[in-house]
Amino acid sequence: MTTFHPIASAGPANAALRGTLGSPGAVARRARRARRGLARRGLAWRGLARLLPAAVLAATALAPLLAPAPARAAEEVNLYSYRQPFLIQPLLDAFTAETGIKVNIVYAQKGMLEKLKAEGMNSPADAVLTVDIGRLTDLVDADLVQPVQSKVLEANIPAHYRHPDGKWFGLSARARIFWASRDRVKPGEVASYDDLAKPAMKGRLCLRSGKHAYNVSLIAARIAHNGIDATRDWLVKVRDNLARKPQGNDRAQAKAIYEGVCDLGVANTYYTGKMATNEKKTEQQDWAKAVRVVFPDQDGVGTHVNVSGAAVTRAAKHRDNAVRLLEFLSGDAAQKLYAERNFEYPVKSGVALHPLVASWGAFKADTISLAEVAKHRAAASRLVDEVKFNDGPGS
Repeated sequence: MTTFHPIASAGPANAALRGTLGSPGAVARRARRARRGLARRGLAWRGLARLLPAAVLAATALAPLLAPAPARAAEEVNLYSYRQPFLIQPLLDAFTAETGIKVNIVYAQKGMLEKLKAEGMNSPADAVLTVDIGRLTDLVDADLVQPVQSKVLEANIPAHYRHPDGKWFGLSARARIFWASRDRVKPGEVASYDDLAKPAMKGRLCLRSGKHAYNVSLIAARIAHNGIDATRDWLVKVRDNLARKPQGNDRAQAKAIYEGVCDLGVANTYYTGKMATNEKKTEQQDWAKAVRVVFPDQDGVGTHVNVSGAAVTRAAKHRDNAVRLLEFLSGDAAQKLYAERNFEYPVKSGVALHPLVASWGAFKADTISLAEVAKHRAAASRLVDEVKFNDGPGS
C-alpha cells in the first residue's frame, strides 16, 4: 500500500490545491518551461514571482512534500525448521495474520547444524525450530545461538523447559512413556524406569537404538538423578532384558508388541496419537489398540519429559521479529495448535489438551532442568557404547 507524507492528507486545502493545479509533477514541469521562457527574454528567475501566480510558486515549493513516500519494506523473519511442514505451517500462518510479519521458512530434517556452521554470521536464519534437548544443546555448544531476555517467554515457559541464559526455549513437551501390552502386561506390573531392569522383564522388552537422541536424553536424565555407576548397572540389565537387538523407530516397538515379539516398549507419547488416528496406514491403529500408556516413576521423580524448542541465531538480521515469533509460539493460540495437531503437551499452563491425550490421564513430570540433563548427554552416549547396548542381550 502506498503511503503519503502527512501534508498530502492534511485536509481540504491540499485537495483543492491539487484540483486547481494538477499533480505536483505537472506543476513543476510548467514552472520549468516558464523559467526557460523567461531566460530567453533575458529575465532573471527572481523576477518570476512578479509574473507567475503565487499559487504556482507555492505548489512548486510543495511538490517534493506532496510526492508519494516510498512503500515501507515488508516485515519478515527467516526460520530454519526441523519440524514438519504440516505441523508448523498453520502456526506460522497464524503468526503472520496476527503480526503482519512474513515468515520465510527452510525445512531441513538433516544437516541443519552443519548448514548453520558453514554459513556462520552470513546465515540468513534468524531463528531455528527443532526437537529434543540434544539438538538444542548442539546449537548452544556450537555457539550458533544468542541469549534472549523476554518477560513473555519467561512467563509462558517453566524454567526447567528453557535455557538458564535464554539461549533456547521449549515450546512443546513429550513424555518418554511405556507402551505395555494390554494382553500380557498386568496393570501395575511396570511402574518405573527401574522396572525395565528387573528379572521379570527378561526377554519382554523392545527399544530403538540406545544412541537415538530420545534414548540418550532418557539415559542422561538417569545419570543426573542416580549417577554414572548406578546408570551403567541399570543399562546393562535393561540390555539383557531385550527381546531383540535395538532397532526401528518408536512406532516399530508398538508393532513388535502387537505381533507378540515383546510385551513392553519405550516411546514418546505423541506417537500413540499419531498411530491411533492414522488414516493412511490404518494398520497402525491396530498397533495403538494393542498397547496401554504407562507413565513411569509417578511415585518417584516423575516421567522424563523432552521438548521441541526454538532459539534465535547469532547471525539474526531480524532479531526483534525472531523474538516476537518465539513469543507467539509460546502463547495460547500456538500452544493450542501444538496440542491439537501433534498430540503434544503445551508447555504453557492452562492450555487444553487434545481429548485423546487427555484420555491417557494426568501425570507427574520430572521437573529436573533439561539444561542439567543435557550436561550428561555425552556421558550417556559413551555409556551406550561401553555396555554394547545396541548389540542386544548378552553382549
